[in-house]
Amino acid sequence: MTSGLGSILLSIAMVAALLLGGGGLWLIAKRRDAKKGALMLVAALVLLGNVLILTL
Repeated sequence: MTSGLGSILLSIAMVAALLLGGGGLWLIAKRRDAKKGALMLVAALVLLGNVLILTL
C-alpha cells in the first residue's frame, strides 16, 4: 500500500478516470462525438487499470 504523495496521486487518477468515463458516456449519449467519447472511455479504463496494478 502506498502512503503520502502516492495515495494522493492515485486518488487524483481515480477522480480523473471517473470524470473521463462520465464525459465519454455523456458525449456518446448526446450523440455529439462518439469517437471522442469512446476514446475517453478507453482512457478511463487505462487509468483504472493502472490504479488497480499499483494498488495490488
